[in-house]
Amino acid sequence: MSKKPFVFKQFSVNQERCAMKIGTDSVLLGAWTSVKDNTFSVLDIGAGTGILSLMLAQRSHAEVIDAIEIDDGAYEECVDNFEQSPWGDRLFCYHAALEEFVNEIDDKYDLIISNPPFYSPSLASPSLPEGEKLMSNARKTARFQDAMPFDHLIESVSKLLSEDGIFSVIIPFKEEEKLIHLASKLNLIPNKILHIKGTPTSEIKRSLIEFSFSKSDLKTDSLIIETSRHQYTEDYINLTKDFYLKM
Repeated sequence: MSKKPFVFKQFSVNQERCAMKIGTDSVLLGAWTSVKDNTFSVLDIGAGTGILSLMLAQRSHAEVIDAIEIDDGAYEECVDNFEQSPWGDRLFCYHAALEEFVNEIDDKYDLIISNPPFYSPSLASPSLPEGEKLMSNARKTARFQDAMPFDHLIESVSKLLSEDGIFSVIIPFKEEEKLIHLASKLNLIPNKILHIKGTPTSEIKRSLIEFSFSKSDLKTDSLIIETSRHQYTEDYINLTKDFYLKM
């Protein structure tokens, strides 16, 4: 495996020590998530390399961007990536389990974001821009071993999210109904959903969902990544062009 960092337009990410490599999921979520002008604090649950935190540091003026990572190697890499970025003074990673963090932190966050570990052998990654890796067997194993139960994630978010805050997450499409049901029990309501398809003829693979404690008209959209191999759609390019070098 190459030890070269993954280079974005405004920052670079080393990922040698992290089992969860940079992929389309995180970039989509980091680019799509709503960022309000008054967003002061952000929490990234299961940070991995720290890519989501870095993307939100680029996109927002949030003064506090915290991340949680339990894996030793990923935590060390996340810290290094934060320190090497232009926003090191706004970024901090906690080496902790989510349950431990919830029990020790009294703060509430305006925006919580997560690309939680999930595992399904039927979920293959769509084609990625040059330099990205398809989901390897080791990565699938990492997702399976570290899988975070949705009920644990949602319960933790309900305790950490501010009254007017947003929770943004990406999950397999087939888990969408289950997650929305679990969230409803804790008064978290979906306000915005984006369905992801790899190609025009493929099935929906991912759901990006934004929740809040406030009910509003649910807006559901769809996005196709490419029309053919490495022929990216205008929607995908427009969403990710602030990050990918070749977009």
